[in-house]
Amino acid sequence: MKFFARLPSRKKKGGSVLFRYGWKVTLLILVAGAGFAVFLFYSTWAQTFDMKNVGEMPERSTVYDVDGKIYSRLAGANRLKVSLSEVSPYFITAVLAREDVRFYDHKGIDWRGILRALVRDVTSGSAKEGASSITQQLARNSLPLGGRTLSRKILEAMVALRIERQFTKQQILELYVNRIYFGNGCYGIETASQAYFGKSASKLNLPEGALLAGLIRSPNRYSPLKNPEGARIQRNVVLDRMVTLKKLSPADAENAKRAKITARPKRLPFIQENYAMDAVQRDLNLLLTQDQIDNGGLSIYTTLDAAVQNAAQDALEKQLAKIEHQSSFHHPTKADYRPPENGEPDSAMPYIEGALVMIDNASGGIRALVGGRDYAQSKFNRALAPANRQVGSAFKPFVYTVAFSHGLLPSSAISDGPIRPGEIDGAGNWSPANSDGTYAGIMPCSYGLIHSRNTMSVRVGQSAGFDDLGISQKLPHGPASYIGSFETNLKDLTAAYSVFPNAGVRKQAYIIERIDNQRHKPIYLAAHISSQALDAGATWMTSRLMQEVLTQGTAASARSLGFKLPAAGKTGTTNDYKDAWFVGYTSTLTCGVWVGFDQPTTIVAHGYGAALALPVWTEVMNKAAQHYPAEPLQPTMPLEHATVCSISNQLATTGCMSAGTAFDIDLPVGNVPTAACQVHGGTQWPFAQQAPNAPPKASSAPGRFFRSFRRLFGR
Repeated sequence: MKFFARLPSRKKKGGSVLFRYGWKVTLLILVAGAGFAVFLFYSTWAQTFDMKNVGEMPERSTVYDVDGKIYSRLAGANRLKVSLSEVSPYFITAVLAREDVRFYDHKGIDWRGILRALVRDVTSGSAKEGASSITQQLARNSLPLGGRTLSRKILEAMVALRIERQFTKQQILELYVNRIYFGNGCYGIETASQAYFGKSASKLNLPEGALLAGLIRSPNRYSPLKNPEGARIQRNVVLDRMVTLKKLSPADAENAKRAKITARPKRLPFIQENYAMDAVQRDLNLLLTQDQIDNGGLSIYTTLDAAVQNAAQDALEKQLAKIEHQSSFHHPTKADYRPPENGEPDSAMPYIEGALVMIDNASGGIRALVGGRDYAQSKFNRALAPANRQVGSAFKPFVYTVAFSHGLLPSSAISDGPIRPGEIDGAGNWSPANSDGTYAGIMPCSYGLIHSRNTMSVRVGQSAGFDDLGISQKLPHGPASYIGSFETNLKDLTAAYSVFPNAGVRKQAYIIERIDNQRHKPIYLAAHISSQALDAGATWMTSRLMQEVLTQGTAASARSLGFKLPAAGKTGTTNDYKDAWFVGYTSTLTCGVWVGFDQPTTIVAHGYGAALALPVWTEVMNKAAQHYPAEPLQPTMPLEHATVCSISNQLATTGCMSAGTAFDIDLPVGNVPTAACQVHGGTQWPFAQQAPNAPPKASSAPGRFFRSFRRLFGR
């Protein structure tokens, strides 16, 4: 105030100097203070944004099949990121001419452009797009800055200043061309170039580069696929701008304008929504963090074989539709199904369903996985379902293998007669019947597996032993397990079956081989876990019998279905024909098939696994053999001919010959008996051979069967 007091006071017509100039100074101070306050406010606000988000842009992860071909993409932004050096210089020049001619001169804000935009906004009374630098466009496309308002523009400018301090000009331009939207669902120049012209962004010519630069301001409106004339006009505007800026000669511009708008879109890999991709997504959720999955850009290499996967889907649908047309089928059909009107999917499909899993024997990689008939109608993956189903007779091979590993032989005499009350330990009066209601008396053990005899299988399981120690809760406390009265899912059962072509080695089934990050560096590699689950010699003996299942046993109809390959397998049918199974293998592949209803009910009368599931298996395995040739199944250990007693399971004697219990059989060396029969007396039969230095066989002991079960199923 002293300063103003010293000013000379002239009481004339114009008033005092204080009155004439003081208010202007005060206003200037107020305006400057307000401007500084606004700057400080928006600058502080801009500091709250994480600059890492500018460089991190979601893109779709790519899923590859076993041959390294693109199988699908995961849901996400349709973007393929490339470096700036992989983008045509024609497009770079065109986009700078169109969007930000002073890009390399300003520090994030083109002041002349922003002032023009502000004047337009004020005079029009609304906020309009225009004059934003490339850095500002990158800011608003990368960060949640708000709607199209004056406040957003100021914040955008402040954030742009931060971006310029954080990144180089080349980095900013690379981020911009990868992030910007080009219409038709395409994000980034590489995706747009492939979608519109069927070529990489590095191969864009002048008219193509100018056209794509012209799309940026209104990509959907000027799409060359929908509006080629509008795209042509915008292209020519860009070319004229390049001439004005002396980035292009008038002659070259005229030549470019004469180029026809000919879109040659490349069919980009689509997102497959099926049960195999559901399995891939499930494993991703276990292997990676949610942020890694959401950011995308991953290269996911799977074990899936696209051709086999398609064949599996087709074969399953073909067979289930055929079942629906049988005269004995009395259930709703898929063709008659109508989804609920409220849009919510049914928890269980009313029509017949099925599932299939195919595994590569050498690696454990899943080649095909089908979890139902229609993924759009039901996301419930029956191949992996936690709601497990009883496996029935499909489990019997494991019972026989455990028994073989502890001294029982395929030639051993086993009764196929009715089970007497109290005969089976812990079973009380339980007496399961054979599925055909007949009984055959004393038969070789092999007969029980080849023809799926329940009574024989229970007695074989009894010989393997049972106790109460460490049994999985999913395995019932009783001998009913010997005939498959317990639950598991198709993937686990199929993986367990792969021990037979692998000499007792169980290889962990998996579907993801490798995952690379956005920088193409591996972040996950499959472990390829394997372990010796069952005795090698015992698995070969069982495998040899399962080959006969396909030639003279419960699956002998495979031949009439056109299946002639060397293979082995086993049917499975549960009580009242509620579940039908077939699991089998060749030298290269193991495949399991399940057929049934989501809510267990009788499928059809006499709906055995051979009638309902086997036709799917034979068709898929025939087609898969075109890629994975099936060789004869061979033992991995030497075999030795022996004459053994079917009663004692020891080397036969002259007494065994007299009693008619001597059998000639080829056995794995480690499984040949070492002692002569003590039941029938006499001297060792001269043609019986004993393996040199063979270890003595362990006697039967309680618990062996269930300990082997836990090793096999990993429980």
